[in-house]
Amino acid sequence: MGPLLPDSVRRHAVLRPDAPAITEAGQTLTYAALDSRSNKIAQALLAEGLEAGARVGFLVRPGRMSAELLLACAKSGLVATPLNWRLAEPELRAVALDAGLRMVIAQEEFQAGARAAMPELPLVTAGEPAPGASAYESWLEAAPDGDPGRGGEADADTVFLQLYTSGTTGLPKGVQLTLANVYAGETETTEAGWSEDSVSLNVLPVFHIAGTGWLASALSAGAHTVTLPDLVPQRVVDVLESERVTHVLFVPAVLQMLTQLPDIRERDFSALQLIVYGASPITPSLLRRSMEVFGCHFSQRYGQTETTGSVTRLLPADHDPDGPRAHLLRSAGNACPGAEVVIADLITGKPVPDGTVGEILTRSHHVTPGYWKRPEDNARLFTQEGWLRTGDAGYLDEEGYLFITDRIKDMVITGGENVYPIEVESALAEHPAVSDVAVFGTPDEQWGEAVTAAVVLNAGARDTSEDELIDFTRPRIASYKRPRIIHFVDDLPRNPSGKVLKHVLKRGLTGGDSDVS
Repeated sequence: MGPLLPDSVRRHAVLRPDAPAITEAGQTLTYAALDSRSNKIAQALLAEGLEAGARVGFLVRPGRMSAELLLACAKSGLVATPLNWRLAEPELRAVALDAGLRMVIAQEEFQAGARAAMPELPLVTAGEPAPGASAYESWLEAAPDGDPGRGGEADADTVFLQLYTSGTTGLPKGVQLTLANVYAGETETTEAGWSEDSVSLNVLPVFHIAGTGWLASALSAGAHTVTLPDLVPQRVVDVLESERVTHVLFVPAVLQMLTQLPDIRERDFSALQLIVYGASPITPSLLRRSMEVFGCHFSQRYGQTETTGSVTRLLPADHDPDGPRAHLLRSAGNACPGAEVVIADLITGKPVPDGTVGEILTRSHHVTPGYWKRPEDNARLFTQEGWLRTGDAGYLDEEGYLFITDRIKDMVITGGENVYPIEVESALAEHPAVSDVAVFGTPDEQWGEAVTAAVVLNAGARDTSEDELIDFTRPRIASYKRPRIIHFVDDLPRNPSGKVLKHVLKRGLTGGDSDVS
């Protein structure tokens, strides 16, 4: 294993001190400055009395702070816990309590939410300090500029990152990730075409593994990362063109937005070398249109937070919509370097022959050591042989290409966000007019899937509207989890044990087949 993330940044700071590392809103941090500032933040965190393994929460958009805080935690032996600023206050507090956060760092716009959800925690804010809060720059400048020295080879298996993903019970689970988990080997770096001359665009928040992993890959390679605080399609296109971006990661919903811009085919994307896409299904028509518009290489990634983002990849050479292997575009590619993928029988857990559908299992150095304080969930996550159960179903062809056929966990993926139906069902069920509810995903051209609910109303509440129910969920769940479509039904089909037959429900409402049962 080569240099881990902190050592890579240290190396670039010595050999290429003036090379650009991170650009945000026109302001650039060099690798020397990024190394120095992350050292000072690490020292400031330790000065707060935090011991190794303590969880540090932060509410920050993509940008310089994201990189500084991730590196600072890795260098000091602390665990970075990025928080999803889109969560409602009860959801945010649930994550903070589960993680046992010791302090929180927040950009000014998130200060009020952080204080309301976590009033008992020390708060450091970027911007003007509020009573009881310390301004980020003052806090940083008061710290000594000395590297704590963590993050080298001896710390490869040390947890430095904890990302939260919902569970099938609707409760948040902290996925622990080590420095070795985010390490990208030479083969992976070469496949992606990363170099010290690469320019990466990152619009993905670090509370998603896609955002964290993409940032770590670029920094490890010594590339220049240009960031945007949020995803505004026209602004994304402007930056791709003006900054001569070479590498970017998008979810299919973003590609849909970009390719629909009226002037998109008039733009100059000649610098673009690679677009990586993943996190949700992509239609063949969207992929073909994206390849025509951007004129660069495309690579698909399949994975999840528990696998540090990637299990398989479909390389650019396999993106040939008019060639004899065009059918591979329906696949998720084959195993990433150093990863193993097998298909296991859903009942026996034994490997099945090529072409047979079963559960997708994987092993690699990217696989999480486990959930934070969840021994029962960890027992279900791993087989006795150490394979991680993805919860997805699929099959391998004779060449080792993975075709995903189902999502065992009932998850809805909308715009790259993971939504578990029970969270939405619980929120809707609180409405006094709702007697029964089931939530599932339905195909959506823009978002991949739309969160869809079938609702049985109480007698006497038949005038309750779709808009009323959607509005009711606003303070209870994040915006991306809210249902986009609500069907009112007389009852929900169930099997003898009482389980809702969602495939029957979906077929009756949409006229199509379902991958949920």
